[in-house]
Amino acid sequence: MARGKRAGSARIRKNMDMDAAKLAKAQDLLGARTETEAVDMALDYVLFQGEVMRALDRLSSLGGLDDVFGPTAARAGRRVAEP
Repeated sequence: MARGKRAGSARIRKNMDMDAAKLAKAQDLLGARTETEAVDMALDYVLFQGEVMRALDRLSSLGGLDDVFGPTAARAGRRVAEP
């Protein structure tokens, strides 16, 4: 199925005011042929990241992940260099 042609997804036309340089960089980074495709790909990326974060939250709630940024991380034998 072609990008943006998902079953059940409606296409709408939008007029947006955005940073042209940022859009051009995103288009180049994503390898998108058009600005519209770049925006669509960027939205896909954001939605995917949301799915990943939800999955990680679920795994964490089941006890499958350690919080490496939490208060116990410093006590886990890691040494922090003194300034």
